[in-house]
Amino acid sequence: MSEDSRTPLRVRFDIRRRELRVAERIQLTPHMLRLVLSGDLEAFQSLGFDDHVKLFFPDPAGEQPVMRDYTPRAFDVAKGLLTIDFALHEPAGPATQWASQAQVGDGLHIGGPRGSQVWPDAFAHYLMIGDETALPAIGRRLENASVGQGFTVLAVVESAAERQEWVTQAEANVRWLYRTKGDDVLTAIDALSLPADTHVWVAGESHWVKAVRTRLHDKGLNPKWIKASGYWQNGEAGAHQSLD
Repeated sequence: MSEDSRTPLRVRFDIRRRELRVAERIQLTPHMLRLVLSGDLEAFQSLGFDDHVKLFFPDPAGEQPVMRDYTPRAFDVAKGLLTIDFALHEPAGPATQWASQAQVGDGLHIGGPRGSQVWPDAFAHYLMIGDETALPAIGRRLENASVGQGFTVLAVVESAAERQEWVTQAEANVRWLYRTKGDDVLTAIDALSLPADTHVWVAGESHWVKAVRTRLHDKGLNPKWIKASGYWQNGEAGAHQSLD
């Protein structure tokens, strides 16, 4: 298999700002809230499982809204429904404050996605590693995986109460690691036996992701086939960066 056959497809979309309204709220776990938003989704596109839309939240300290990136967990253009999962945390920032208080009928402006990056189904195996902020993308990827695809998932959460159940056609080995029990993701990576032809996707706190990426490099996995993203950063509000 040539490297060209593993090159991700990059697609750009026209950015459109929309006003949606909360249609349903579901408390998935103690710290994961799902909001189903409804409204006009004409021409909305999201081809990549880890795409992100901009959500605009009121800023108590200023006139301009605060923007945050969130994964489209699911969407139905015909029905005008968009699902967003919120990882709730303390101290609560503008996104957590709004989501925690949001009720059916409340409005929310969104923008994007700006584009998608779609990795081909050309690898022997797929490894996904992430904390709570990565779970929406991991869940979407597994639920849309092809029959028989091989996946290993290392999901790092606070405790067993934060586990989620995903339905997938893939051959998926999902391992939950709990901070309250002192589970260490680097130790878990060391114990993995993976084919050389493995695509890796990592997302979470930026410094943590960098440490994970370094351990994956040490393990001999091809750096070209590792996508690493900092979805947030300790001490920095609204951080979202590619670490490839």
